[in-house]
Amino acid sequence: MDNKIKEEVKAEIKFLEGPQSRWEEFKFIIKVLVEFVKGLRALHFAGPCVTVFGSARFKDGHPYYDITEELSGKIAQMGFTIMTGGGPGIMEAANKGAKAVGGRSVGCNIVLATEQWPNPYLDKWVNIRYFFIRKTLLLKYSYAFVVMPGGFGTLDEYFEALTLIQTKKISSFPIVVFDTVFHKHIIEHVEKMKSEGTISSTDTNLFLFTDSVEEAITYIRENTIRQFNLQPEKVYKPYRPFKWLFERR
Repeated sequence: MDNKIKEEVKAEIKFLEGPQSRWEEFKFIIKVLVEFVKGLRALHFAGPCVTVFGSARFKDGHPYYDITEELSGKIAQMGFTIMTGGGPGIMEAANKGAKAVGGRSVGCNIVLATEQWPNPYLDKWVNIRYFFIRKTLLLKYSYAFVVMPGGFGTLDEYFEALTLIQTKKISSFPIVVFDTVFHKHIIEHVEKMKSEGTISSTDTNLFLFTDSVEEAITYIRENTIRQFNLQPEKVYKPYRPFKWLFERR
């Protein structure tokens, strides 16, 4: 880890330890603003996306890697840009699947103390220092979310997207959670929350647990292209780059 990243990590830890001087708080706000602008500039022309969440630890050849590659390729063939966290594992598989069928592939990579390098299947990516900014960007450009097997980060991303949809902070975009065996205890806990009344009985309509690529594709198509009258298969150009801002697609 180079010294610059070490200092950035220390600064973030310090910020989260409670009140700092007003000057330190102001400097952190400026850093956050710069990160948001960087992310918005990089992804402004990504087009309508489907974001794929999943573990960075599954390698090429693992069943979860292979099914992610297949599923992402089929989503890309519908015209969507595949967006991921930009790293290895499931993220790499999703971007690879999009590239294999001639689709568009973008990533929002997180800068960690242990470096996470962008995978080689990205048409475009941006490196972000703060998880909350990264999650905002992954949500902002997507019309659907696919949750593959993963760890704490994957569940964090899944439940954040689900909470925003449940509370109507974002539109009712479809969420597909893949592999019912891996997510068996999550499914049981969701049913437990429903039986205890901590979520509404209709909240389980906000997502789909499945083991079928075709069921996932149909669910995404029905709840994005048809529901929102999208035409992602066409070149998506609602905005044009401004040369004076040094923008490019």
